[in-house]
Amino acid sequence: MSDIYVLVHGAWHVGEMFEPTAAHIRAQGHVVHCPTLAGNRPGDDCNKIGLQDAIESLVNYLERNDLRDVRLVGHSYGGMLVSAAADRVAARIRRVVYANAFVPLPGERLADMAPPHNMVLFNEMAAANNGALTLPYEIWRENFINDADAALARHAYEQLNPQPYRCFVDQVSLSQPTAALPIGKSYINCRQDVAMPHSLPWHPRLSERLGLFRYVEIDGSHEVLFTNPARFAEAIMLAGRD
Repeated sequence: MSDIYVLVHGAWHVGEMFEPTAAHIRAQGHVVHCPTLAGNRPGDDCNKIGLQDAIESLVNYLERNDLRDVRLVGHSYGGMLVSAAADRVAARIRRVVYANAFVPLPGERLADMAPPHNMVLFNEMAAANNGALTLPYEIWRENFINDADAALARHAYEQLNPQPYRCFVDQVSLSQPTAALPIGKSYINCRQDVAMPHSLPWHPRLSERLGLFRYVEIDGSHEVLFTNPARFAEAIMLAGRD
């Protein structure tokens, strides 16, 4: 049976970065969409785009393509977007899947869940760069893609785009906690992911906000979509299936 997956990228990323993962899912007969959302398109004005713009672009994508029974997958910051989209158009969503992703409560900001020292750095960067955040390579190398060799880490880093700071500090508008939505929920946790320090873990600190959910655990860093897309695809299909 063919399922429909929509893979929602994280901060600094574009949809194309999900294509190697998507290829493995498509090889199993499924349909996969990898949109690039507002704020992460090359040339977007980071000073003018906020979280609601990104959410609207995802909702519009689902509606414009009339997608239904969707397995909606959010990676990292993408958890903010899939949470809001599922709240807005729950009738289109069969299951929402978080891949080391933020799970916000109503009115919460990504900044409220992130490590405080990261937000201090991002505050300073945004003030100096007209609202744009560029992830320092040293943080990318050690915290995001620690399972890659140096060549892959550098190649992946060169594909990143500036991120609108407002997407991290705007409050998300939800009518209810995601746990209350009448749809399936799953959480994928990569064991070597230290983008969120293990003293402030993705799981169970954020995953358990989903209430009843399916848990899938794999080896890999936060950027397993670069380092092992086949493994990531398998995890997504385990998390997304009925």
